[in-house]
Amino acid sequence: MMTKKCPVCESPIKGRSDKKFCSNKCKSIQQYERRQTTEAFFLKVERQLKTNRKILKRYNRSGFTTIRPTELTAQGFDARFSTHQWQNKKGDTYHFVYEYGFLPTQQNGKYKYVLVTWQPYMGQGPI
Repeated sequence: MMTKKCPVCESPIKGRSDKKFCSNKCKSIQQYERRQTTEAFFLKVERQLKTNRKILKRYNRSGFTTIRPTELTAQGFDARFSTHQWQNKKGDTYHFVYEYGFLPTQQNGKYKYVLVTWQPYMGQGPI
């Protein structure tokens, strides 16, 4: 009788005849590796959203800050990735990464971001 081998570590598989992996560790490794290829785009977006949120949080401790976009992009910020938008009565569109937002604007001929934190008057709240 031929013994089955684990597809991850190639150890012999003991136990039930329909068992595919030698251990839970090998099963987990195989699932992780498959997810890295099948969900690569999702993982990239998720990673960038986490990075953006961390950077906005770090630079916006007061709840309202103005900063040059280059300062944020140097830290890894990418303005193309946000979770939602909010528009004020003036028509300005704020882009939010969860509870931290930014408004691209121009002041004195220089591009800047106005950093804000989600407020109750903005609606139900961030997702």
